[in-house]
Amino acid sequence: MYSTANFITPSSPQEPQRAPIGVFDSGVGGLTVLQQIYKQLPQESIIYFGDTARLPYGIRSQAEILQFVRDILNWMQQQQVKMVIMACNTSSALALEIVRSEYNFPILGVILPGAKAATQQGKRIGVIATPATAKSNAYRQAIIEIKPDAQVWQVSCPEFVPLIEQNRIHDPYTTEVAKAYLEPLLQQEIDTLVYGCTHYPHLAPILRSLLPSYIKLVDPAVHVVIACSQELDLLGIKNTHPPLPTHFAVSGCPEQFAQSGLQFLGYTPMVKQISFLESPIA
Repeated sequence: MYSTANFITPSSPQEPQRAPIGVFDSGVGGLTVLQQIYKQLPQESIIYFGDTARLPYGIRSQAEILQFVRDILNWMQQQQVKMVIMACNTSSALALEIVRSEYNFPILGVILPGAKAATQQGKRIGVIATPATAKSNAYRQAIIEIKPDAQVWQVSCPEFVPLIEQNRIHDPYTTEVAKAYLEPLLQQEIDTLVYGCTHYPHLAPILRSLLPSYIKLVDPAVHVVIACSQELDLLGIKNTHPPLPTHFAVSGCPEQFAQSGLQFLGYTPMVKQISFLESPIA
């Protein structure tokens, strides 16, 4: 269950192209996807939700993630979205295939677009991810299905999301943590590194400084928005009207999210709080 606070949208059944795209993540990670939408699809209206009261997702069970995702999608449905992007690798790995058939709007995840892009870049592919995403093997399975001769190594990075959410990206400790996570991948002589969490592109300056220049970085955020654009074209629902300002909502502290938004977006977003009541985990 959740609060009844809704955003008012100008969409109608007669004008589905004017409906917003919903984007959600556990926190600020999905802002990397939002930035790509601004860049690639500037005419679209967006509703962004950060489940900050329940982050990090990467240490949660599949049952918990599934419950959280349904909470968010039910709320998104109330906002009359025309499509949802799961800007969260953990949700994409553990819940996407289950919930896709439960809603009457398209739901896109970040893993398949990221895996496709990785196979076009190299054959020795490293993936840095949350514990839940790494454990799911979702990237390895997707990459091998596309490119059977690829080799894939995954590293669980439990400290990255809390450090990013705490705005400690440039803390020397974060660099030391990153060195430790990258070391086993460098030993395998990877040629490509996938950001297996939408938070991780925020660490790009740190990671790039620690990696040899020949290693290509793959940001699934870029590629899920390309997929989104193609899907909108296919369905004939690209917006041709001026977009509305982006609406932001969180389940946790709006002020904290707004502070992070200033750093990552370059402006301070106005953020509403949406209260999810604890639901029993099936």
